[in-house]
Amino acid sequence: MMGPHYLSRFFTPKTVAIVGASEREDSVGYRLLLNMQEAGFSGGLYPVNNKRDSLLGLKAYPDLLSVPDDLDLVVIATPAATVPGIVRQCGEKNVTSIIIITAGFGELGDEGKRLQQEVLDIAHRYSIRIIGPNCLGVIRPSGYLNATFGDGVVKDGNLALLSQSGAVCTAILDWAKAQDIGFSTVVSMGGAADIDFGEVLDYLATDSKTTGILMYVEGIRDARLFFKRFKSRR
Repeated sequence: MMGPHYLSRFFTPKTVAIVGASEREDSVGYRLLLNMQEAGFSGGLYPVNNKRDSLLGLKAYPDLLSVPDDLDLVVIATPAATVPGIVRQCGEKNVTSIIIITAGFGELGDEGKRLQQEVLDIAHRYSIRIIGPNCLGVIRPSGYLNATFGDGVVKDGNLALLSQSGAVCTAILDWAKAQDIGFSTVVSMGGAADIDFGEVLDYLATDSKTTGILMYVEGIRDARLFFKRFKSRR
């Protein structure tokens, strides 16, 4: 029998930490934590904020290394300059799956590209995989997972949505809600610095909850690999 897909911790985590969780209602970190709670996530949920002892009724931790349990997934929503250090902490804690919500990387020119490469170098050293940066996040309604900062609850269904643009992703989700359409999985790819469309398609091809896939693609980093994976799963 085949074991779990190597991306499965992004979509079916049992423990999730949100670095940059906040009590400010206008912040991304607040919305991320609230969405996880409103989705009904039943696993371990750990807000990380070095200025608060608790957030939204949950104990908060000053850093990832202070979290007492193993972590399947870490979601990062802190300023770009802090991200390399947080990724290093993930490596020290044996975390292998990270979503980087933060913007300010490859899309911002040479300095952003340098910072992005630093993040990737650290991640590769610890065998960490990354969705993002500069993305909306990931939703898996059947697993009560909403690791995004969007508004509203997403209905469970059989259609997967992959979008490079967070704005387009949000627009489609708003339209789908009005049409009573549900989703098996939603992935905002963002900058796709590490995990690209081909790898997520490979996961979805093994997913019994997904019968159709909708994609908004602005560009593919490795077209040869994309078509190779696509053809092998047809």
